[in-house]
Amino acid sequence: MALLIVTGFCLGLSMADLPLSPLKLRLFSYHKWIGVSVWALLLLRILWRTWHAPPPLPAGMPAWEQTAANAGHLLLYVLMAVIPISGWLMSSAQGVTTVYLGLWPLPDLLTKNEALGRLLLALHRILNYALLGAVILHVAAALKHHFIDRDGVLCRMFQLKGAAE
Repeated sequence: MALLIVTGFCLGLSMADLPLSPLKLRLFSYHKWIGVSVWALLLLRILWRTWHAPPPLPAGMPAWEQTAANAGHLLLYVLMAVIPISGWLMSSAQGVTTVYLGLWPLPDLLTKNEALGRLLLALHRILNYALLGAVILHVAAALKHHFIDRDGVLCRMFQLKGAAE
């Protein structure tokens, strides 16, 4: 999922200012396919998490860090859910149907409305930058736990043994 999200983010940045061309339209399609895929994979991930709890946080972790970790994870999940929906809403408002993998048209969620389309574009961008910020904080926290605290949190993320032992 991380690879898809990074690819979708990079595609979004690179295609935004391109002149209208077959390449730009193809990149938009790829970007949308990635968004739909991320959303579908997120649903599967949420189902998985329903029956498979993550390993517990280290016992010695301060309460504020546990709260921050839980809030950060919730924020990541919310953004991963909301960003694809904001893109789908934006496409609908711009009058452009999303056709997943070029095969399955998704229903338009809104009627064409140029002003709303511009507003949703701005929202989509803001949400993506919020996700970028949350990911940077997540990575920074994981690296802090690995290199400074040496408490095994990074290995826990990958379900590896060793760092805390």
